Amino acid sequence: MELLTIGTFAKASRLSPKALRLYDELGLLTPARVDPVTGYRLYAPEQLDQARLVAWLRRLGMPLARIQHICTLEADSAAQEIRAFWAQVEADTAARRDLATFLIDHLSWKDPAMSPIAKPLGIRYAALSDTGLVRESNQDTVYAGSRLLAVADGFGSQGAPASAAAVDALKHLETNSIPAGNLLDVLDDAIEQAKQAVHGVSGAGSSSEEAGTTLTAMLWTGSQLALVHIGDSRVHLLRDGELFQITHDHTMVQSMVDEGRLSPEEAASHPQRSLLIRALGQGADATPDMRLHDAQQGDRYLLCSDGLSTVVPTEEIRRVLSEISDPEQAVSELIALANGSGGPDNVSCVVADVTELQQ
Repeated sequence: MELLTIGTFAKASRLSPKALRLYDELGLLTPARVDPVTGYRLYAPEQLDQARLVAWLRRLGMPLARIQHICTLEADSAAQEIRAFWAQVEADTAARRDLATFLIDHLSWKDPAMSPIAKPLGIRYAALSDTGLVRESNQDTVYAGSRLLAVADGFGSQGAPASAAAVDALKHLETNSIPAGNLLDVLDDAIEQAKQAVHGVSGAGSSSEEAGTTLTAMLWTGSQLALVHIGDSRVHLLRDGELFQITHDHTMVQSMVDEGRLSPEEAASHPQRSLLIRALGQGADATPDMRLHDAQQGDRYLLCSDGLSTVVPTEEIRRVLSEISDPEQAVSELIALANGSGGPDNVSCVVADVTELQQ
């Protein structure tokens, strides 16, 4: 068998000689032979496939330790590991994209209240939570105030105290004054406080995995709503008769839809449709989506747990939000619809209308 010099092997594998020497030192790509006199590294032609795989994985930005693990796997398992890595990269990129959008909107936004013809706006709101017809207890927590709107959907044996702890950690936002330039830091701190509060509940249980919750909240700033979102509770915006979902579910099936591996219709009936990939809880990815929404008079926002969105068709939700003007009646009707569809889960709703403040 004729061995290849490091220069020839480097050219064929698209790896530099410097990289090959490093990978040899790390045990990632060991030469077939090292000349005892010159110390030159020599490689077998059959090592090219592995070297090329290493080169392409490095171009993906994969850490060397993970590449080393992949090189020990069979082809199918290696493909699954690469898919999982790239799904995480895309999730991280999406989170950074949302943060960039938040910063751009925040820095370029002009306060309409500075205009002499601007009308001061406020929110009119109502919140309601129900156990449903199947569950023995309610693990959801809802809150609605003049500045803070929130829904948390707890899970596990300590789900109820976890969701309550997460929402309680945000309630100081209701009364604290927030300088405009500090909004992002305030929201980031609030999420960290909620995370620590949920971890406190976890630590009080018999298992570190007994408490977890989603958290979706909006903070009214006077003419904007700042959104923080972790999990699969949802926010919808009804504007000019059209209903828009403005959150993205952090679930395994949604990531499969994003990757083209499932259709939305298949996802709706998938047995693991509630499996979260982001949540507040021990060991969970708690990276929030964060956005700013310019409010318009007449906008209506709905925050809801998946106890509503998984059983009530979107068109029915739109109909209720369009036809029932009173927020209290609207949340009652939405929960009645969920229970009318079997009420398989706890269901929680917050409806908030952007209205002109009375002078």
